[in-house]
Amino acid sequence: MGGTNARARPNHPLAMFSPSSATEAAFLIVALIQAVFAVLWAAGAWLVTARRPLIHWAAWSALSAITWLILSATLRSPPLVGVLIGVLGVIALERGVCLFIGRRTRDYLHLALLVVIVAGYWLTLGPEKRHLGAAVNYAVLAWLYFNVARDMYFHARNTLPWRWTPLLAVPVSLGSLICALRVARALLDPESVVTVMTTDSALNLRTALATVALSLILHATLVGLVVARLVSELQRLSRHDALTGLLNRRAMEEALDGQLQRSRRTSQPFAVMMLDLDHFKRINDQHGHAVGDLALKHVAQLLQQAMRATDSLARFGGEEFIVLMPNAALSQAEPVAEELRRLLAGSPLMHDASDVTLSVSVGVAQWRDAEDDASRLLSRADAALFQAKVQGRNRVVAAVGSASVAGARA
Repeated sequence: MGGTNARARPNHPLAMFSPSSATEAAFLIVALIQAVFAVLWAAGAWLVTARRPLIHWAAWSALSAITWLILSATLRSPPLVGVLIGVLGVIALERGVCLFIGRRTRDYLHLALLVVIVAGYWLTLGPEKRHLGAAVNYAVLAWLYFNVARDMYFHARNTLPWRWTPLLAVPVSLGSLICALRVARALLDPESVVTVMTTDSALNLRTALATVALSLILHATLVGLVVARLVSELQRLSRHDALTGLLNRRAMEEALDGQLQRSRRTSQPFAVMMLDLDHFKRINDQHGHAVGDLALKHVAQLLQQAMRATDSLARFGGEEFIVLMPNAALSQAEPVAEELRRLLAGSPLMHDASDVTLSVSVGVAQWRDAEDDASRLLSRADAALFQAKVQGRNRVVAAVGSASVAGARA
């Protein structure tokens, strides 16, 4: 697989990186772009929580830059190290995508592909077998790009909220297609490897320019994935309690407004429960605030496990929780509240080989009619909760009649 460049290069240390053709200059441009993005991805790894994927993408960019530098200097006969670095770069890209989307990495497959590359290189030495070596290299790259495209497609389709997100996989799919076409060309037209693909040809120049465009689009796609993750995380944080992971007060108020609108249209009943952890201050004083936080998370997990799929659960503030039960009358919600009370009373928090006893007081209220609004409904539930505490805590009280007892808390 040896060979010499058609043009002599000046004899100085940087001569191997001095372009003597448009193709070599294009290769150097690709290398420069990838080097810039390697720095950007490395810097970005310190700014976002998805650090490991970004480090992998920085490695892919850096290895890709080295590969294109080697290709620009050894256009006719790229060495094995150049081929291996290029494949390792795409493996880093694929691993980064797997880490980003939470998929298991394909380490054994990657090792096997590297063995295939090395074996293919040594088994196809000589000009007469050059096309077979090229076919092996491009087949491995096509497979790697295909895996990346597939992972990005399913991640975008299943987790991102925007309609056109599956198109994020298009740039990598094009990379896989280009490599597959090169495999076909090498097998169907072996002479092209020696006469066209390894010279300063229009094909190589077009490939380099296409690589510039695809690289920029692929980097933009990866940036889009990171931005989409950040936006989703911000949206989640704006609607969920940081400690328990439950909906926060704002999200529950939005859920209540939505349920009110539906019930006014359909006359569908619904109920709310307000639950308050009994003697929570005592838990903090006796065991510390860290244990108090554990108690809140423990209660949240138990409530989540016991709720129906259609119910909404939120931490309303402090040690207070609220449950929205669509299509449930008071007669249905009250027994459920009693079951929750028993569940929590019978599930103490285990801490330092001792039990921290927990109990809740619960107030339950039902939406009445179209004139009833969220504030009145919550006021009745709050008043019932207050009565549960007045009556000794660790009990359920259902709101009946008007909310005249709500003022008792004041």
